[in-house]
Amino acid sequence: MNDSADRTGPIGGGWDDRVPFLARLEQADGAALQELGREVIYQPRSTLLHQDEPTTHALLVLNGWTKVTAVHPNGYQALLALRGPGDIIGESAALTQRPRSATVTALERVRAVVIEHERFRVFLSRFPDVAFQLLALASDRTRAADRRNLQFASVPVRERLAVLLLDLAQIHGKRTTEGWEVAVPLTKQELAGAVSASREMVQRELKSLRDRGVISTGRRSLVIMRPDVLQRIARAESPTA
Repeated sequence: MNDSADRTGPIGGGWDDRVPFLARLEQADGAALQELGREVIYQPRSTLLHQDEPTTHALLVLNGWTKVTAVHPNGYQALLALRGPGDIIGESAALTQRPRSATVTALERVRAVVIEHERFRVFLSRFPDVAFQLLALASDRTRAADRRNLQFASVPVRERLAVLLLDLAQIHGKRTTEGWEVAVPLTKQELAGAVSASREMVQRELKSLRDRGVISTGRRSLVIMRPDVLQRIARAESPTA
């Protein structure tokens, strides 16, 4: 099961759209799903699924975190989501047998179960409760994406970045003596892709936050020291450190 589902970050709250697939299933159903495929290990920064490739399988993540990205025809790369323990990825393409809509890359060492699409489809037909939970997951993910798109369409980059950093702290944050350390390694380009902004704009906003003591950054490391300031920025207020 996904231990991150119980993680409490600096802002609290419920995250139904972030509950991983395995955590939604009865224990016996989850075990039966895992037995459908074979376990595979992916090394950090290796590619699990390629955008536009033909579909052959879905992946059930057991350990480790991945990023989901898509490339626009103009070359811009967007970070769509982070998926970790208990999440299922590639399931939509596996069911529709359409090409992959995104690329999935390991952010760290990942252990996953590879489930061939035909076995997956037969399994869902025999386990209607699992099929229902998969439908609920798809609905939750779509609503979350729509909510984020609406939110981002009406606010400047500074507020989008504050919302993203709070989300990362909520889902992936570990409490340290300095603050909330984001446990998934994301580059500035990946942060930019997540908020639909240029790398230069995000770098400028990160520098401003560092100068005010709100965050500290290193090589693929990020610590949020003043989540209260980020909350005020996210609410479009005028924060003062």
